[in-house]
Amino acid sequence: MPRIESFAAFWPYYVGEHRSPINRGLHYFGTLSALGLLAYGVLVGPLWLVPLMPVAGYGCAWIGHFIVERNRPASFSYPLWSFFGDCKMLGYGLTGRMRGEVRRLYGSAHPDPDAPLLTAASRPA
Repeated sequence: MPRIESFAAFWPYYVGEHRSPINRGLHYFGTLSALGLLAYGVLVGPLWLVPLMPVAGYGCAWIGHFIVERNRPASFSYPLWSFFGDCKMLGYGLTGRMRGEVRRLYGSAHPDPDAPLLTAASRPA
């Protein structure tokens, strides 16, 4: 697979690696836990909680990938874009738009693991 060169091109790939609502839920929990550790550690203390952010965030996410989706986390190849994808997916999840985004890109809110990315011409209106 050729290297992805932009976040716009990365996003459909990222969504495809997070087809399972269980995996997305684990990501939401992990991202919110990491942000909570950051806020609590900085605002209330102790500061030693802050370094636990990656454990909370990646731990939950990697369980979702290795056990639920059975795929390789995007953070291994695209760490920065994966972080941006986590944030965007969390925002979409909290506002109820993530299912629609999966449907827009893959034709179903729960697409099969081998469901192809829809091209602009084949996307439902």
